[in-house]
Amino acid sequence: MVVVCFTSLLHKNFSLQYQVSDLQDEFSTLNARLRHCNISDSIDIIDSTPEHNISSASLKNTALILSLMMLSLPLVFIKYMEYVSNVRRLLDNTTEELSLNKRLAYRVDVFLSFHPYAKPLTLLIATLLLISLGGLALFGVTDDSIADCLWLSWTYVANSGNHANSEGIGPRLVSVSVSFGGMLIFAMMLGLVSDAISEKFDSLRKGRSEVVEQNHTLILGWSDKLGSLLNQLAIANESLGGGTVVVMAERDKEEMELDIAKMEFDFRGTSVICRSGSPLILADLKKVSVSKARAVVVLAEDGNADQSDARALRTVLSLTGVKEGLRGHIVVELSDLDNEVLVKLVGGDLVETVVAHDVIGRLMIQCARQPGLAQIWEDILGFENCEFYIKKWPQFHGMQFEEVLISFPDAIPCGIKVASSGGKIILNPDDSYLLQEGDEVLVIAEDDDSYAPAPLPMVQGGNLPKNIIIPKTTERILFCGWRRDMEDMILVLDAFLAHGSELWMFNEVCEKEREKKLTDGGLDISRLVNIILVNREGNAVIRRHLESLPLESFGSILILADESVEDSAIQADSRSLATLLLIRDIQAKRLPYREAMASKIHRGSSSQGSWREEMQQASDKSVIISEILDPRTKNLLSMSKISDYVLSNELVSMALAMVAEDRQINDVLEELFAEEGNEMQIRGADLYLCEGEELSFYEVLLRARQRREIVIGYRLANAEKAIINPPAKTERRRWSVKDVFVIIADKE
Repeated sequence: MVVVCFTSLLHKNFSLQYQVSDLQDEFSTLNARLRHCNISDSIDIIDSTPEHNISSASLKNTALILSLMMLSLPLVFIKYMEYVSNVRRLLDNTTEELSLNKRLAYRVDVFLSFHPYAKPLTLLIATLLLISLGGLALFGVTDDSIADCLWLSWTYVANSGNHANSEGIGPRLVSVSVSFGGMLIFAMMLGLVSDAISEKFDSLRKGRSEVVEQNHTLILGWSDKLGSLLNQLAIANESLGGGTVVVMAERDKEEMELDIAKMEFDFRGTSVICRSGSPLILADLKKVSVSKARAVVVLAEDGNADQSDARALRTVLSLTGVKEGLRGHIVVELSDLDNEVLVKLVGGDLVETVVAHDVIGRLMIQCARQPGLAQIWEDILGFENCEFYIKKWPQFHGMQFEEVLISFPDAIPCGIKVASSGGKIILNPDDSYLLQEGDEVLVIAEDDDSYAPAPLPMVQGGNLPKNIIIPKTTERILFCGWRRDMEDMILVLDAFLAHGSELWMFNEVCEKEREKKLTDGGLDISRLVNIILVNREGNAVIRRHLESLPLESFGSILILADESVEDSAIQADSRSLATLLLIRDIQAKRLPYREAMASKIHRGSSSQGSWREEMQQASDKSVIISEILDPRTKNLLSMSKISDYVLSNELVSMALAMVAEDRQINDVLEELFAEEGNEMQIRGADLYLCEGEELSFYEVLLRARQRREIVIGYRLANAEKAIINPPAKTERRRWSVKDVFVIIADKE
């Protein structure tokens, strides 16, 4: 009130000076008019002018006082609230109760936090109040109308430089105050706009914005398999001109984009979109348009298998709880075969599972028994060469499978999807099977649009040179290392090997603990039919421990990624590589004397590459399969040619990509990996033809059908790689009995 009274007195002083000045001007004007007018008229004018000036001055004083009171009201209110709070605390003798001004500040803070438009609305109200107060104050110190003063106040708020033209102490004081308030409001407005823009860009940078896509492939999680998976999906989408892959993981979006940019492969028109989020939160799943995705791939986390599978199970639960439903299917990568039942129970028909550890274990066993099969599996599983496709061809209705076999010049039929059996896929069916309406043909082809049926060629297979029944022979196999699914691998080997075969297990786990782990895993050693377990304890990277083994007597050696280091791909691969080199060196030193001398003569005096030649010579005597986790180790093994490797992460990524593109292929892969049913095999050409015989590929195919086999490719004697789905299937060529054929046949 003191401030208001002092300001009023100051304004009164200024206004009196203005009135004196105005009266002096009017007095001089009246003196001039008296010379031309009569005295009575002059007296009337003099009497009326003061009354008008007094009423106008009173209105302006009222406006000025009102503006000052409104400006001082918030300060008075705050002081009053503090005074009331202090009085209440003194009366109640308590210090824990919050003051009224703190409560008011809290309410304002809640209002600004919970209402998205609270800050701009507050800024708008403050601007209007400033314009109103400034207009009233200008009306009190100037002769302009109230409308002109409000407009002038707006110009001071909008542009602080407009007050430079003000004249007089009162107008200048008001204009400076309004301009200062305008600068504060403009600064607050810039802060709000800057915060809104920064928040939006921060949301985009951190991957919080919604993905507006459909028919895309959604990948949930992040692991070292992601690079190979993206590469396979990019190759698969190339024929469509590219596609869209969305990756959501609990990582920073910029880090994910940087890691993907470092991947050394061509995306072939496929766009990869990264988002940060958790697959366990429905809001995050909605953010990546999960209901519109054509396939959802759930990657297993690196680390503990049980924890990874538990998280995958919770992710499937979240996906099944999506309110809009899912358009596509779910492909779940699991680490332990025992958890597959739970995931399928929760996901139902939506879920297809790929148990990475089990797939690699079965592939290692198949490749150990048949050298060269690893390269064939890479060609079949990847999209770079030939892969499985299923399509319906109405023109085959009523035809026998034997005729369908030679109906595709650019593909090889290998199965039928039977419509009458609920879509069950039959691999390698009988030649007499008649295709019914709705049946689909499973083929191996380069792409889904690269093959079509053609008129039947005139082909006669002829008779097999001899009806040979290949007996199973006893084998001796060595396992170096310990896997958590060792009992499953032993059961698979027991089903494949001949009676009396030996399985040597060499690792750092003591014998009693091995038996306990195998028993806990569900293996009854006494019920093994075909194999005999031989336990040896030792470290696979210590040479003297390996030298205690008869390494030259094993037909196959499997170097496993040890359970103790499998969480670190680099450490596991370093250990596997060291074991591989030690075994090959020991085998080379134990070669028969004649072979060793012949090798020295062949090398001469040059020592360059001698170690590699010795190991390659040793590799001809036995097969070593190394479980490799890091793709970078693949180049080392492929260049040295001392091991028939299995690249774990890459093969699992290929299988995931294939099932993501077509879920029906999972049934085919499961049968090819299982202990019963059909499998891929490598057979010598002498089973189908004679030395130097000229036959077309179709003729070999028809001959193989006499043994209920489907030939899908071949490898020439002087070639390093097999050719799957060869071209020119009707052209004749001269074959050698040293050539080999790749077939799909029953395991029996």
